[in-house]
Amino acid sequence: MVRIGITTQYGRFMTTALITGATAGIGAAFARRLAKDGRNLVLVARDTGRLAASAAELSKTYGVEVETLAADLATDTGITAVEERLRDAGRPVDILINNAGFGNKGAFLTVPLEAELDMLKVHVEAVLRTTTAALPGMQERGRGGIINVASVAAFLPRGTYGATKAWVVSFTQGIARDVGGSGVRLLALCPGFTRTEFHQRAGMGTSNIPAWSWLSAERVVDEALRDLARGRSLSVPGKRYKAIVAVSRLLPSGKLGGVSSKAARTYRTD
Repeated sequence: MVRIGITTQYGRFMTTALITGATAGIGAAFARRLAKDGRNLVLVARDTGRLAASAAELSKTYGVEVETLAADLATDTGITAVEERLRDAGRPVDILINNAGFGNKGAFLTVPLEAELDMLKVHVEAVLRTTTAALPGMQERGRGGIINVASVAAFLPRGTYGATKAWVVSFTQGIARDVGGSGVRLLALCPGFTRTEFHQRAGMGTSNIPAWSWLSAERVVDEALRDLARGRSLSVPGKRYKAIVAVSRLLPSGKLGGVSSKAARTYRTD
């Protein structure tokens, strides 16, 4: 396990990480890695049972303090709860991982408008509001890191999923420039297909996806933390995905648009 990155860069100051969509997939991998590095955690998800189980396991395994916050980021109430926790100066959060997200199965107009609006709420509004809530305290302390999880689909635009992830990338990189020199770093993380249990749980067929396409959640997390420590504002784990992104920037979006539909998730990670 690579242990350079935030730990080395910020040492003992980086004490607490808040992770949305923290009980499974990439979010759970972030929780394990940061707990192993000695960080206390605030786990955010909708399922109270999974939150409790995750918190108990992480605390027992790594000896860190683990707080849970049940919140649905498709609702104002859920987002507000996370904002309030991030603004709590008495319990500062030095690492924010905006990982919660989901995809809608089906082409545009076949998906209910309500589901599309929920996606905008989780992928865009929640990221905007939580980043806004976290930044002032981080800037005041002169240190902090924010990782907003996007997707390779951000560079292969098709439908609402790709559009929201493209927004995450643009927003994150723009804010990273705005706060340059403050001690706070922002990173847009753009993984491709990542092995989690959700494909099976959602009944998704993956037999047509080539083996080279798959990344482990642990690798995604390692590369993200390494890139954040290096001061980068964009992380695309895996050489092949880096190549895909490079090519996508040279070709008209329509040429690669079909690829992004495969990247859309049919499950929620919050």
